Amino acid sequence: MTAVALDEPAVTRPRGGVRTVYLWELEKLTAQWRIRAVAAVCLLAPFAFVLALKTQDTVPSDTLFGRWVHDTGYAIPGVVLGFAGQWAFPLLTCVVAGDIFAAEDHHGTWQTILIRSRTRGQIFTGKVLAAATFTVVVVALAGAGSIAAGVLLVGHQPLVALDGSLVSSGRAAELAALSWLCVLPPALGFTALGVLFSIATRHSAAGVMGPVLVGLLMQLYAYVDALDVIRHALLTTPFDAWHGLMSATPYYGPLVEGCVVSAVYAVVCLAAGYVLLRRRDFTKG
Repeated sequence: MTAVALDEPAVTRPRGGVRTVYLWELEKLTAQWRIRAVAAVCLLAPFAFVLALKTQDTVPSDTLFGRWVHDTGYAIPGVVLGFAGQWAFPLLTCVVAGDIFAAEDHHGTWQTILIRSRTRGQIFTGKVLAAATFTVVVVALAGAGSIAAGVLLVGHQPLVALDGSLVSSGRAAELAALSWLCVLPPALGFTALGVLFSIATRHSAAGVMGPVLVGLLMQLYAYVDALDVIRHALLTTPFDAWHGLMSATPYYGPLVEGCVVSAVYAVVCLAAGYVLLRRRDFTKG
């Protein structure tokens, strides 16, 4: 007869633990006014930007498609995307990612959620999925808002591509949507970085602003005479990968490279965050 160890009672974990955590986190997020405010800003800010442009004769000619903002509405998504990729996305993606774990420390609720028959793995996965969902929604709203603002307030005239070729209205709309889709990998990379900062610092402000500072340093480094191999390894570089699509003969090298770089950042940051969460002793705060 085989001996059965009875030192530790078996703990039955309920099924659907990740799904339960994920849905609960989404419910908490949608109930927060700041999350609703961020979503509203992402959708409406492009309209305010276009209205501001219409009141002046000058154009942001130093940006891609900036010289065409009064001629076609399809130039607007490119101008907004150029700004958002450089400065806005590192902040917007970490509004949730940088706070979603640190908030439990702030409210002292870790021990409460850990005794509800949920493993640390389930809690980690559910929270990460909720943060990633917020990132996807933010990018989708900003992209939809910029395209809608351009078409409704400027028009749907053909677009002059980066190589000087004329792109039809239908193709320009398709390229605008694809361009915004291209920024999802680095945006999710910054989401993973925010998760790591949130777990490591246990402080919401540090979790949100830490990745923003990292992104700023990467942007500054990209402007100096840096080695090409290092520049291509920066998480901010893939935000420009959509440039390759905006020509008669698109090239996908930067996009593929950007997806690989973003995936590496995401895997490393999430793995490090999970290890820190697994090793943490919550009985000591």
